[in-house]
Amino acid sequence: MADEKDRYGDKMHDREKAHEDQWARDQDQRLLEKLRQKPQVEMLCPQCHSQLVASAGAPFAMLGCPNAHGAWLDHQTLEALLKRLQ
Repeated sequence: MADEKDRYGDKMHDREKAHEDQWARDQDQRLLEKLRQKPQVEMLCPQCHSQLVASAGAPFAMLGCPNAHGAWLDHQTLEALLKRLQ
């Protein structure tokens, strides 16, 4: 009889653990979805405050002002461009 109680207790413990694990997976999934839906930050030109436009015409990606106030590169692209020039 005591053996049956121990097995039943073990099953109940395993069931509770499975429910906790499922809850944790659900929470993680909700957080991941929330991060994926996070809106992108709008980049503005510091001079005219127009939204920067992505330019793919060059061999590298950059953002440029639609009013020709300049272009901006990320750090990795800038380093790669400097290495090419050396």
